[in-house]
Amino acid sequence: MHWQTGRFRIDLARPRVMGIVNVTPDSFSDGGHHADLRAALAHCERLLAEGADILDIGGESTRPGAAPPPAEAERARVLPVLGEAVRLGRPVSVDTSDPALMRAALDLGADIVNDVRALRRPGALAAVSAHPCAGLCLMHSRGEPGTMQQQAQYGDVVREVGEFLRAAALAAEAAGIAHERIVLDPGIGFAKTAQHNLALLQRQAELAGLGWPLLVGWSRKGTLGQITGRAVGERLAASVAAALAALQRGAKVLRVHDVAATVDAIKVWRAAEHGEPGPA
Repeated sequence: MHWQTGRFRIDLARPRVMGIVNVTPDSFSDGGHHADLRAALAHCERLLAEGADILDIGGESTRPGAAPPPAEAERARVLPVLGEAVRLGRPVSVDTSDPALMRAALDLGADIVNDVRALRRPGALAAVSAHPCAGLCLMHSRGEPGTMQQQAQYGDVVREVGEFLRAAALAAEAAGIAHERIVLDPGIGFAKTAQHNLALLQRQAELAGLGWPLLVGWSRKGTLGQITGRAVGERLAASVAAALAALQRGAKVLRVHDVAATVDAIKVWRAAEHGEPGPA
């Protein structure tokens, strides 16, 4: 199984780690920490040194209750960092729903578009389908971050998330985006309660069986805080535990803040699975 992502064809025979680079003033976990170019690039280099396979650069906070930034502000945050990050020799993802930013990022050499709104904004599908080989991550969500938790109502959350993701992937393929370019993300924490998130983890194998690789992001999420009673900056152990549980149930890519700890945990997990020590 491979993921075609712009300049890179990523082998998914082993788990891959996507390191989060938030260039926002208000993200739920690390807002403002990497908001200037020098700090953001230093963070990119640190994540790669810790073992990240992919860098995911985003300029919009999509935490529950967040207001969307002006499009010009999002582009001004993202494009300078992305323009430098593509020189670092690893796949670079742009985390955005803005079609204009998608096009600009792809023109600068971005390898992946990671869209929490699954290309539902007008022009987004065309922006990605126009590129011959860029990777795509389609995530399940409902509404907008400011109001999405009001829409956390499901009869069967796993079935409904699966139906949404399958339809989004088929629409992308119908627009000319090759199957091997697409991965799916169940959207942990997006228009979902803790019970919904845990159901998605417990029955994640059903989503892994849809026919596209799964990318999962549990890192520092609110559900982990509810389970452990820990504040957002104290959820490292919980995040790693959730990441390994997701791997065990078929996830191929993990989107995380804490790359070094996750990479070490994956090495141990793979050693246990394959019966021999060695680098992941």
